[in-house]
Amino acid sequence: MKTLSEVLNGIGNIAIAGDKNCTVEGMALDSRAVKPGFLFAALPGTSIDGSHFIPSAIANGATVVLCEKLPEDPDQNIVWIIAENASEALGHMASNFYGNPSKALKVVGITGTNGKTTTATLLYRLFKELGFKAGLLSTVCNYVDNKQVHATHTTPDPLQIQMLMAEMVEAGCQYCFMEVSSHAIAQNRISGIEFDGGVFSNLTHDHLDYHKTFAGYRDAKKKFFDDLSPKAFAITNIDDKNGLFMLQNTLAKKLTYAVKTMANFKVKVIESHFDGMLVNIDGYEVWTHFVGNFNAYNLLAVYGTAVSLGADREEVLRIISLLRPVDGRFETFKSVTGIYAVVDYAHTPDAIKNVLSAINGVRTGNETVFTIVGAGGDRDKTKRPEMAFEAATASDKVILTSDNPRSEDPEVIISEMQKGVPADKVRNVLSITNRKEAIRTACMMAKPGDIILIAGKGHEDYQEVKGVKHHFDDREVICEIFNTINQN
Repeated sequence: MKTLSEVLNGIGNIAIAGDKNCTVEGMALDSRAVKPGFLFAALPGTSIDGSHFIPSAIANGATVVLCEKLPEDPDQNIVWIIAENASEALGHMASNFYGNPSKALKVVGITGTNGKTTTATLLYRLFKELGFKAGLLSTVCNYVDNKQVHATHTTPDPLQIQMLMAEMVEAGCQYCFMEVSSHAIAQNRISGIEFDGGVFSNLTHDHLDYHKTFAGYRDAKKKFFDDLSPKAFAITNIDDKNGLFMLQNTLAKKLTYAVKTMANFKVKVIESHFDGMLVNIDGYEVWTHFVGNFNAYNLLAVYGTAVSLGADREEVLRIISLLRPVDGRFETFKSVTGIYAVVDYAHTPDAIKNVLSAINGVRTGNETVFTIVGAGGDRDKTKRPEMAFEAATASDKVILTSDNPRSEDPEVIISEMQKGVPADKVRNVLSITNRKEAIRTACMMAKPGDIILIAGKGHEDYQEVKGVKHHFDDREVICEIFNTINQN
């Protein structure tokens, strides 16, 4: 519980109608979650305007309402906060309400199209191995030290973020590593957080359904670095053509990492095998349990961030040699008959290209590479043919299938993907809408030594169809099918 004046401390561009010294028992974005004495944040949205739910919030006991426009006939018993940018104000208000937890933590945000989950999760695991208590906010799962908290978004809403960070402080955590999505930046979900560091992985085709243009998507990422303080550090992948762009206006200490060019942190892949690779990081040779150039970048980002936070280089490298891939990120399986399967979250054209490049980099040349891939419904449609193009170009056989069709017809999504298949590759591409049957078909076609990539869903344990989430886990399915093959 806080007084409203405490919640509003340091926040400008707001007008208040009512008693600033009233108490705030809690805060909510959903009117259904409002309880007596709560502050309700009525934020404008892309599809639903939160102001429509103000009457419901008041009926449930809200005594304070944050909005951008005062209703025509405002309830005189309610304290009204009118903000020029309600979402921006909410982040700072939530931080104040929960005691400004990010000030008590060293918070590092990781942004980019691919690699956010792996980098953030490995940093969390690394600092736990270094003996620190740490928190994680990620696509797969949130952690408050050792406590798991189910994740629903790549970056939670500002109330959840501040609440989780407050729990981290209460649990004695010293570090927090978090994925920062472009949506979260654009929607001000990270306002009110004091970041000690920011990491840029790469920028490729994604989320144009939301940002409309690639420039809009790129600029959302850049805003994260623009807002870093002079006390923070900013580490960028200088091999990416947008890497230096991210640092143009930042006040943070600028650092770079790369595979191909000169940088503050460098890595070279020496040997690559299906179960790992030998890399040279800043002059030290390290065997890792990761495969592919894209993972070399992820590991280097982890190393550079840890060193920038003051960790000992050699100890960091020792722990990197022990780390394992994140769930659903190049997760490998092998049948008794010798068929390999790789489950990966790759759901962008570049991610498909990177994973297949890693697979082709460790094959001997005689194996057949199968790729099973679909595209999500109600999302960026322009990447669909590009994903199919990358899969068909770098695989021997491709099966286009359903991913999370959401409200769309999966067969329509598949037909849009088919448009990207090169003419000389059409005969190598099948379409099987049922995802389980697609996986089963690839397994039946595969011979010992062949490799099956199951792309797009990774760690997800559901398929969303017409608004309903049905249990479906690529990893469970491949294990079930492999066991059936083993018994025959």
